[in-house]
Amino acid sequence: MANYAIKIRFLGTNYSGWQVQKNAPSIQKAVQNAVFETFGVMLDVTGCSRTDSGVHANEYVFHIKGAPAISPKRIPIALNAHLPEDIGAFDAYEVPDDFHARYSCKGKEYVYKIWNSPIRNPLVEQTSYFYHRIIDVSRAQSLAQSFVGKQDFKSYMCIKSDIADTVREVKYFNVTKDGDMLSFTVAADGFLYNMVRIMSGTLLAAESGRIKSIDDVTAALDRSAAGITLPAKGLWLNKVFY
Repeated sequence: MANYAIKIRFLGTNYSGWQVQKNAPSIQKAVQNAVFETFGVMLDVTGCSRTDSGVHANEYVFHIKGAPAISPKRIPIALNAHLPEDIGAFDAYEVPDDFHARYSCKGKEYVYKIWNSPIRNPLVEQTSYFYHRIIDVSRAQSLAQSFVGKQDFKSYMCIKSDIADTVREVKYFNVTKDGDMLSFTVAADGFLYNMVRIMSGTLLAAESGRIKSIDDVTAALDRSAAGITLPAKGLWLNKVFY
């Protein structure tokens, strides 16, 4: 028997997020089915985090324990034979008994993608947010540095969340543009519910002058002081750090 960490990519458009739900399709359920078909036994599939409905991933990690021993190189190929086209495994490795996809994680990197053009692009409609006002990348990059560091990010948490400890450390927040695709890339030791989407909405508001100071928003510790929560479809889990 062996324990494995497995990396997958997915488009979240057709799913209710990672977590299994009673009346909606989920990434976890599709993965559980593929794991059963691959290993021939029912195994618990534990993911590195929950994701909202419609969120995508370039890299998502889950683990399984007590699985029949298979060469890690074969696992992605075997899983992909049973996964739907919008979910794909691309790496696997054996891990010790104390490895946990969620609790062993040291941090994550997210990318929020914005199609920044006066003209919409239907080819990226499901994987990015359309924003027609052209962003000053240099100004946005400068403003984004106010998010960096260990701070209380309560202003950037969904009001429905009941998490008590809202202090997190943002390692970096970078703004880049490739053609008309704008990317907000942010890494932290942990994220609050909707944190990246609210920070991204706040950065757009600050760059346009609708919000005067990101530092003031952070200091307010009040969700109403921040910008809008941008749509889930632009958010990508990009890297998981162990």
